[in-house]
Amino acid sequence: MKFPPPIRPAIRSRHGFLQIDLAMGLVLFSLAVMPLGYSFARERQVLQMEYQRSVADQIVDGEMEILVDGAARNYSDGSQIYPVHSRAFNVLPPGHFQLTKTGNHLRLEWMPDTRHGIGSIVREATLP
Repeated sequence: MKFPPPIRPAIRSRHGFLQIDLAMGLVLFSLAVMPLGYSFARERQVLQMEYQRSVADQIVDGEMEILVDGAARNYSDGSQIYPVHSRAFNVLPPGHFQLTKTGNHLRLEWMPDTRHGIGSIVREATLP
């Protein structure tokens, strides 16, 4: 009576092929996912900068309206640091507001202390 040859060597070779196939699949998956991870991180930074820029825009616009409505009379001609009492100011990167008054012309500018990516924001107005 003859017995059939053992099946085990064939199964072991298939397992080796499946392990290589799995490893190649993981490599391809990681090559596809890594750029997505970096793009999400960069997009988060861009969204944060745009949020800070919109907050600075709103603060400068609101303060310019206050100045045009009559608060500019309290300031002398020339450049000076303009104090802002807004809680939203804490969201901004380190910087300062500068008011320049020349006669009836006002210029309010927010300037970051370092190049953070959002740049300065300027509003100008002429008093009536």
